[in-house]
Amino acid sequence: MVPAAAQALLARLVDYAGLFPPAALGMAEAVAEYATQRTSGESWMLGRFVVPAARLAELTAACTSLSTVAGAPSEADPWELSVLAGADLVADLAAVAALPPWLKLDAVEARAAGAAEVDAVLAAWSSARVPVYVELPLGGDLDAALIALKRGGGRAKVRTGGLTAEAIPRPEDLARFLRACAAHGVAHKATAGLHHPLRSERPLTYAPDAPVGVMHGFVNVFAAAALARTGAPEADLLSVLHEAAEDAFVFEGDALRVGEHRLDAATLAASRAEFALGFGSCSFREPVADLRALGVLPRVVPA
Repeated sequence: MVPAAAQALLARLVDYAGLFPPAALGMAEAVAEYATQRTSGESWMLGRFVVPAARLAELTAACTSLSTVAGAPSEADPWELSVLAGADLVADLAAVAALPPWLKLDAVEARAAGAAEVDAVLAAWSSARVPVYVELPLGGDLDAALIALKRGGGRAKVRTGGLTAEAIPRPEDLARFLRACAAHGVAHKATAGLHHPLRSERPLTYAPDAPVGVMHGFVNVFAAAALARTGAPEADLLSVLHEAAEDAFVFEGDALRVGEHRLDAATLAASRAEFALGFGSCSFREPVADLRALGVLPRVVPA
């Protein structure tokens, strides 16, 4: 049985981004994997399917070929999409407008270098009437960008990893981002590099000679976010983001203990619903397998 605190932390946590590196699956393979995971015992952890706007027609065609497969989209049970905006707004809006009823636009993701670009992105996608996540650089005037997001009803997006060690943000920068989002009342999601629950040194791609880096753990990040939402000081967020010991994270039924901090299920659920909304990952199986290994999810018993 999954502890209540773990359910609160993990529900719909992972937006599936199998089209993107390091997995970089083809459309047919990514669509088949998402359909499979929608029927798995861990489907309650699965969020949206992430797809570039420029590939929406390709997605529609791939899904059509899955029409008789379990987990395939239907009008009664459509797939929720998070669509990545490209450089051609007119083409992106047309692609979204052409979506069939069994593929539902649920969010848009875009990028901005600062507050002025945030305003432009939110204005461009206002007709979509869905949440717009704007990826912000961790350097520069983060406060001004978050103020623009708050004013325009947008949400933030933070890059938490990548294909090189240099792409992984410092815990100090990530703690600053979480504190700033909490201070300005801006919800956010994360993307990249959160394949594993706990902070650990890992290969950054699936290649045999992959570079290695210390990756952020998604339990670390979302526990730190919940603390940030309670007004905890930045030093507390840093201690959680830096923690790598398995025995420092204990799910005690209705609470998660991280070192000296205790986060009850209600606090975790509120953070996930209103503040730290999820993360994109090119793998769903890796997070699930690691959570099983930690004993957070039930281990699979061989038949």
